[in-house]
Amino acid sequence: MGSLKHLNKYFLKYIFHLLGGLIFIVLSNIFAIYPAQVTRFTIDYLHEAVWLNNQAHGAGFKEQLLQQFFEAFFIFFLIIIATTLIKGVFMFFMRQTIIVMSRHIEFDLKNEVYKHYQALPVSFYKQNRTGDLMARISEDVSQVRMYIGPAVMYSLNLIVMFIFVIGVMWNVNSYLTLLVLIPLPFLSIGIYFISNIINKKSTKVQGQLSALSSASQSSFAGIRVIKSFNREEQNIRQFLTESLTFKSLSLKLMKVDSLFAPVITLLIGASTIITIYIGGKQFINGSITLGNIAEFVIYVNMLTWPVTSIGWVSSIIQKAAVSQQRINEFLNTESGIKSGNMLLADGQTMSIRFNHVSFTYPESGIKALEDVSFFVPAGTSIGITGKTGSGKSTIALLLARLYDVDKGQILINDINIKEYDLQSLRNKMGYVPQDVFLFSESIYNNIVFGLNEDKKANQQQVDDVAQAADILDNIKGFTQGYNTMIGERGITLSGGQKQRLSIARALIKNPEVLILDDCLSAVDTSTENRILNNLKTRLNNKTVLYISHRISTVQQANHLIVVSNHGIAEQGIHEQLIALKGEYYMQYQSQLMHNDALSIS
Repeated sequence: MGSLKHLNKYFLKYIFHLLGGLIFIVLSNIFAIYPAQVTRFTIDYLHEAVWLNNQAHGAGFKEQLLQQFFEAFFIFFLIIIATTLIKGVFMFFMRQTIIVMSRHIEFDLKNEVYKHYQALPVSFYKQNRTGDLMARISEDVSQVRMYIGPAVMYSLNLIVMFIFVIGVMWNVNSYLTLLVLIPLPFLSIGIYFISNIINKKSTKVQGQLSALSSASQSSFAGIRVIKSFNREEQNIRQFLTESLTFKSLSLKLMKVDSLFAPVITLLIGASTIITIYIGGKQFINGSITLGNIAEFVIYVNMLTWPVTSIGWVSSIIQKAAVSQQRINEFLNTESGIKSGNMLLADGQTMSIRFNHVSFTYPESGIKALEDVSFFVPAGTSIGITGKTGSGKSTIALLLARLYDVDKGQILINDINIKEYDLQSLRNKMGYVPQDVFLFSESIYNNIVFGLNEDKKANQQQVDDVAQAADILDNIKGFTQGYNTMIGERGITLSGGQKQRLSIARALIKNPEVLILDDCLSAVDTSTENRILNNLKTRLNNKTVLYISHRISTVQQANHLIVVSNHGIAEQGIHEQLIALKGEYYMQYQSQLMHNDALSIS
């Protein structure tokens, strides 16, 4: 139960639902006891009426007894119907409070998990599978809800019913009550051992469910690659293997789970037999009435479902504990990227300084940057180029504080970037990542996604940024224009269209710092030139980082740096770097020859 302590704050939040449910449980159980007592009165009355009838000599007296009996029986019948209906009403309100409470907590818990997911760093998502993240916020939270709702409700009902029923039974006949309760300790011991087994098997089942979800998510996301390599059958076999493992683990869990019902039924049956046998002997001795035996049998049967539910509730609690433990693993994961308090004013220009920055990716241990220093004055641009894997994109990630540096400092307007409020900092930045991601939404919604919720864009603004990104003509060429729905991750668009749409999304927020991370690699040279010219006009007095392996993308920047072996190998303007005839020059010559070869072909 240790992992479930996390839910205590929600029980306190909805304490009135819980207390209200407890009140309705008490009231429903009060009226649940009356039918047994009325049955006792009825049987005793019938027994007495039969005896008097046998003693009667006159027919008129017999008819009078029968009439009185049927009148009393009808009254008893109405009482039983009334108390049962009242019990049903209170049971309805019991569910309307406790089960509704569980739905509220489920809603809050899912939002807590999702909000925490949003706060975790990029490294967390690289270390954990998407399917596993989805399983914890869906399947695991659903398992926890079963504990919050049905398990809590039936547990409280069991406790209250035991107190009421055992109390009434004890007042009627303490000796018979003790005998009836003999099987219960054995029931508790059995449940304890079986629950431990269920706990271990539930852990394996939930873990395999996450693996199955991850396999499905990976398959759907990479369906184009799977089809292009003709790997459908292999993928089906892999999924079948994971499914068989899940089925096997689930069946093993069900085998243990199925032990509960026979064991509990056997022990409840033993209590009923004891009641009839010992009660019958006491009736013969005259110490109890026939109605008492019937009353006790009803009480024992009243306890049948609550006691039977112990196994089911115990199983739910064990599964919920495992699921909550899995949820807590992520909730207890803290982001090392902490927000500062300093805010950036609207329209404030931003200078950037990397001061002896070193960084190693925590999820892989790969060194990306080593003692990197450079300065970008406010309102100017810098071009960052280098070979694949040299660390160019890492500079963008560090500037957006998707990671934090290991050594050194990043200064914005000569203030450590860690001092700034994260939301304020990122609101002033437009970031076009190398790996373009588009949502399965309309083109319009993907563009305006770049705006904050408190800002609205008019159609002219959207057209303006689409024109700057050289994608407006493509959008107008679509049948539904801006309302065109694009598939997951922009699957219905070409690579160049996705990159240009991503640029438009960054431009619409009018950022003070624009980071373009190799976002023109999928467009042709003429389109690239148009976009760069549009950006140069729009981004006057803005701080811009052009990051690319293509010299044509970065050469127009005010300052250039060449990243090699995790550090800065060369820096200067285009002409200076060409004159050095170093790495930049070699890269430039290589790309010139490549372009010449393409033009000849």
